[in-house]
Amino acid sequence: MITGWNIFPYFALVAALVGVGAAVFSAKSKSHSVVAQLLAYLSTAVVGLFIVLLWVELERPPLRTMGETRLWYSFFLFAAGAFTYARWHYRWILSFSTLLATVFMVINVVKPEIHDSSLMPALQSVWFIPHVSIYMFSYALLGCATLLSIYSLFCRQSVEEAVDKLLYGGIAFLTVGMLTGALWAKEAWGEYWSWDAKESWAAATWLLYLLVIHLRRFGKGYGRGMCLLIVIAFLALQMCWYGVNYLPSAAESVHTYNR
Repeated sequence: MITGWNIFPYFALVAALVGVGAAVFSAKSKSHSVVAQLLAYLSTAVVGLFIVLLWVELERPPLRTMGETRLWYSFFLFAAGAFTYARWHYRWILSFSTLLATVFMVINVVKPEIHDSSLMPALQSVWFIPHVSIYMFSYALLGCATLLSIYSLFCRQSVEEAVDKLLYGGIAFLTVGMLTGALWAKEAWGEYWSWDAKESWAAATWLLYLLVIHLRRFGKGYGRGMCLLIVIAFLALQMCWYGVNYLPSAAESVHTYNR
């Protein structure tokens, strides 16, 4: 086990506590919004600092294992929550983004992956870092859009502007992530697309999100049906990210990197 990973629980605890502080201040009056924003940025910085330290120790980008991608997802969730709160001042968004980021950090504490400095040849491609990091950023934006949609389902509050921005941004980065992945696959395995389980779910997820933005383009507001579709698309995204790892076909997938 990499030495730096042993101190991750302390970073996770600090980030979670600071995130809770941000959520508490955001729930108070608008006069506390500056403090809430600063704490939200600080929680992001704490996780970001650990990523930098781990990167230095590994001598490679920490993007190989599921645990490492969960780490980036927690970082981007804190960042997306901070941005959403700073831009639209939805008081509860910091509570949910902190909760979701903390869940993924706790998973990493309870079930750490095997971390070492080695990279299989396919991961030494120039496309490796942009592909995975862009995907994790898009997942975070789409995660916040999903949280807003769930909130709208239960509270019937209009969140259209925020959902629009987060969805369009998330889908744009998701598309770029798929394109860089195709270029990476061509360089590493000789073909742009192989239609294995992960790539099939990636295509299904992308099409679901395209359906959402096309319905939005033709005048459909964020009623219950649209919000439910966004939630379904996000569940498909989770299947694409890590759910496929539990399918029998995962053992033969080119996307299994930690063997």
